[in-house]
Amino acid sequence: MSDLPYGPPVRVSPLIRFGRWSFLTAGILYGAFHNSRLSKKETKFREIEAKEKVIRDAKIAEEKKIAAAAELKNLEDMVAGKK
Repeated sequence: MSDLPYGPPVRVSPLIRFGRWSFLTAGILYGAFHNSRLSKKETKFREIEAKEKVIRDAKIAEEKKIAAAAELKNLEDMVAGKK
């Protein structure tokens, strides 16, 4: 062990070791709690988005139908104008 560049490892105080493990455990518990809370929020948000998606898709389909009809009318007018 004497060939280590910085000397032998320093013995860490039990109080410091306890503090480190305590903060690690507290951080893991906080993360689990926070993740659970955010997951519940996200689930509610996705339910709302799913309901709105049906309405939005119907509206987009109607707009596409109107746009397709208008484009077809424009094409018919262009073809009829050339004859």
